[in-house]
Amino acid sequence: MQLTRFTDLGLRVLMYLTGLESGQLATIPEIAERFEVSRNHLVKVVHFMAQQGWLATSRGKGGGLALARPPEHFRLGEVVRALEGSPQLIDCAEPPCALRQGCLLKGALDGALAAFFQTLDGYTLRDIVASPTGEAIIRLHRAVR
Repeated sequence: MQLTRFTDLGLRVLMYLTGLESGQLATIPEIAERFEVSRNHLVKVVHFMAQQGWLATSRGKGGGLALARPPEHFRLGEVVRALEGSPQLIDCAEPPCALRQGCLLKGALDGALAAFFQTLDGYTLRDIVASPTGEAIIRLHRAVR
């Protein structure tokens, strides 16, 4: 399974925001520069995450974004499921598969996908920003200033 660019960027944004000090905000241009990604694509990702209640955002001069809750409250499986939009590894209906009535492949793949998400559910955002990732995030923040 390969995660979409949308999900990849969403996870990076959440990780980046864990490095903010209390009361500090990050901006979309700052994050786009740090990760060398399109500002327009980042806006879509941030908008979606704000709608999910994951980000606290403020507009205007001095505005920006931060995590809406502590990192330990973000389960990776839940985050990836939401960003991916209920993923399926294969769709036997479109285009219609001639083997659909007597094939075990979809069941095997669905089981593997469930195991993938079960593994991710064992981790929180706090877990994945532990050392050495946390130090790398801090270096990114320092490079901005």
